[in-house]
Amino acid sequence: MSFTLTTPLYYVNDRAHLGSAYTTLACDAIARYQRLKGEDVTFITGCDEHGQKIQRTAEAAGLTPKAHCDLVSSGYRDLWERWQISNDRFVRTTDPLHRSVVEQFFARVEANGDVIEGRQQGWYCVACEEFKDDPAEAPEPNCTIHQKPLEWRDELNLFFRLSRYQQQIEELVAKPGFIAPASRRKEIQNFVAQGLRDFSISRVNLPWGIPVPGHGGHTFYVWFDALLGYLTALSAPGETPCLEQVIDHGWPAQLHVIGKDILRFHAVYWPAMLLSAGLPIPEKVFGHGFLTREGQKMGKSLGNVLDPEVLLERCGRDALRWYLLRDIPFGDDGDFQQQRLTDLVNNDLANTIGNLLNRTTSMARRWFADGVPPAVTARQENHPLAISALAAGVTVGAALDDLDFRRAAEAILQLATAANGYLNEQAPWKLMKQPGQEAQVGDDLYAVLEATRWVAVLLAPLLPEMSERMLLQLGQSPFGSGPVSSAAAGPIASKGSPAWIAAQRWGLLQPQLTLVEPQPVMQRLELEGPL
Repeated sequence: MSFTLTTPLYYVNDRAHLGSAYTTLACDAIARYQRLKGEDVTFITGCDEHGQKIQRTAEAAGLTPKAHCDLVSSGYRDLWERWQISNDRFVRTTDPLHRSVVEQFFARVEANGDVIEGRQQGWYCVACEEFKDDPAEAPEPNCTIHQKPLEWRDELNLFFRLSRYQQQIEELVAKPGFIAPASRRKEIQNFVAQGLRDFSISRVNLPWGIPVPGHGGHTFYVWFDALLGYLTALSAPGETPCLEQVIDHGWPAQLHVIGKDILRFHAVYWPAMLLSAGLPIPEKVFGHGFLTREGQKMGKSLGNVLDPEVLLERCGRDALRWYLLRDIPFGDDGDFQQQRLTDLVNNDLANTIGNLLNRTTSMARRWFADGVPPAVTARQENHPLAISALAAGVTVGAALDDLDFRRAAEAILQLATAANGYLNEQAPWKLMKQPGQEAQVGDDLYAVLEATRWVAVLLAPLLPEMSERMLLQLGQSPFGSGPVSSAAAGPIASKGSPAWIAAQRWGLLQPQLTLVEPQPVMQRLELEGPL
């Protein structure tokens, strides 16, 4: 089965921020999970590089728009490589291939009678690249998102006849599962119920954009252009792009993951455009919330913006992945708290999971010839830790199917906690001092080591690097969860397989298997000063 998912195409008016890193990390975990299940995944990300805001930003920096876009998009690409994001495609809307896709798509829409001329009047936010609903007589209105003055526009544009798709869109947005989380569906239903209005798909006198064929002086509105980037990403590399090809190469997408502020574009405008062009509609649009810092909205004026590059340098990939996926309910707004980050990383990863592996391996090596102890009853599926492990596996799978990273992480942590508790209750360090108890100690240590193997297996979609370190210390092969085309070594280098599913059976750790000397799989996080 194929599984196509996308991040938004990030607008290159500025460098990547924590919000874009959060979205991309979440999509990376989804992509890895699907690959580990054996799905043929196409994970798309990239940059949206046209529009007036880009032109103005470039001019202010003394650059051409193209030079500015090259600079910022390369920054995104480099950052995702450093974060070991496993995207299969990175699309740029300035790519000549994309222009061809846009022209083909527009020809279909125009031939379907869905392009008309009209006058666009209203208050416009350049930062959002969107007309707002403020009344014409509003005195000096501001954008509620960017807190910047809106600009009045009155120009002759080309319009897409969105109003023709009222019934189809009403039925679509009411469909369970199309908009997620469910809490966001009502907002979109209310918007659609007010009556869909035709929307502008071109701008005049804006040189930085794709020219509209047959309509001199018009360039495509940035949103019409950018949404089509998802199709461009699925075009066969090196071949003349053809919209029919995208269906064979992974369209429709199973999942668009976006910020809640652009949900309307993806859940209303985009499906109508696809209907007009005769192409299938994506299966799900997921709008996640915004991040604040220590209870405050982040902004340059406040000096509290979190730089993903600085976070990566000071905290490392595993720490940040765990905190963002474990602590922030995906879909809701979240608050980044430095002390909470430190506490969770140290308590969950370094102590609960890391120490579990370290001390159990050390005891097994000391008392059982540097290897996995023999097991008498510990390999049976009615063992208490077997029951806990099997339940954790079911919960993790169901949670990740629901995009509930927090529930998945908590289930893994609960298994590690149960293994630690069992070890403390059995106290093998005491039993080993009693004559005739060696078999019981071996049984107990085997059960804890096997539960630890399960923890490492279940961590693979969320923390692929920590999962690899744990599995190697247990004499197991790591799971590949990265893109097929990746040339990197290690756990992200090869396509995943159902081997990950097969590994979720109790008792697979082989007795007498040699165990290497344990090393910390997660260093404690010690941060000096604010991030």
